[in-house]
Amino acid sequence: MFFLSDMLNRKINLPKPSEALPGRARAIATAPRHFVSKRPLKGPYPDGLETAMFGLGCFWGAERLFWQTEGVWVTAVGYAGGITPNPTYQETCTGLTGHAEVVLVVFDPETVSYADLLRLFWESHDPTQGMRQGNDVGTAYRSAIYTSGDAQFQAAGASREAYQASLRGAGHGGITTEIAPAPAFYFAEADHQQYLAKNPHGYCNLKGTGIACAMPAAAS
Repeated sequence: MFFLSDMLNRKINLPKPSEALPGRARAIATAPRHFVSKRPLKGPYPDGLETAMFGLGCFWGAERLFWQTEGVWVTAVGYAGGITPNPTYQETCTGLTGHAEVVLVVFDPETVSYADLLRLFWESHDPTQGMRQGNDVGTAYRSAIYTSGDAQFQAAGASREAYQASLRGAGHGGITTEIAPAPAFYFAEADHQQYLAKNPHGYCNLKGTGIACAMPAAAS
């Protein structure tokens, strides 16, 4: 018999490859352009820009956080860090794809540094909650930083250590944020792109700890 506890357990534990949904070979359809800036979601991006990828719970509010940041050229929401190729939103929410909901951030490092984006990431959610963010429970809502290049990887790790010290000093637990080189990014469906620009009163569960993140020199 399949119990509710089995469903919850499935959602808070990453699937094994043998358990993951099969997905599909072809990319699912998405929006061609950013709803707010009208810039192309999939590029081409101007020379000199860099990319970053962050997961901090439900990607609707997380994306708005970044597209409103000066120096960010374009953002997109999607799925990364799992097993299933080209998953849908419904599939990702089952926990059987292994993906996190993430935001792809294309930014101008001359205007906003990667350290600035890391600070925004840490301060805008609670990175100690494991496979959840507030009321959103499941592997899709885990905290994650997927890095482009060694410099980002080192900066992300240094910032995690610094923020952990600040959190512990304030009585919080250990950071559970996953930091790894950027895996494949699968663009989410058009309805999810810039969702809160289309639905200003839509759901947003972003809530930080209230603890400031002092970035170490190694992350700047």
